[in-house]
Amino acid sequence: MLAAVIEVTARTGYPGMTVEGVIARAGVSRRTFYEHFQNKEQAFLAAYDDAVGRLMKHVVDAYAEQARLGDRFRAALSGLLCFLADEPDIARVCIVEVLSAGPAARERRNAIIQTYTDLAEAEIRRHIPTYRTPALTAEMTIGGLYAVVFERVARGDTEALPDLVDDLMYVLMIRTSGA
Repeated sequence: MLAAVIEVTARTGYPGMTVEGVIARAGVSRRTFYEHFQNKEQAFLAAYDDAVGRLMKHVVDAYAEQARLGDRFRAALSGLLCFLADEPDIARVCIVEVLSAGPAARERRNAIIQTYTDLAEAEIRRHIPTYRTPALTAEMTIGGLYAVVFERVARGDTEALPDLVDDLMYVLMIRTSGA
């Protein structure tokens, strides 16, 4: 059912996602749906949490394989963009549709962005202890990356995301130069 929620939401948008659409796509009864979820919002949140968990694992695994700051950021960024390109429905739901899915969904989205921001800040502090503004740099970096990804996903251009890695890394290097 979670896959059906993702697929239906990606096709119709969260406002157009219905229990009827989900159960038709999943091939389950209404009763089965309500045995698992109270309503469409709860189904969306469960599907979002599952998708974000898979995404985070992919990014963290790529990140953990590297030792140097730049290599870690590149691996994490590449992992993120490749995952989203390979999973355009998940990209649409987790990046765009989450914003129209209510306060609980937006809180989850904000928590994920904060997790990435905290990770970036910790890495900057660890690798460049004298850097003057690690928190601001991390916030700006993650916020900017999210904005770039959002625009591509919103216009249906997810397949081009991996091609951005080099240019985004160039911007990161400029932002952190002189540290």
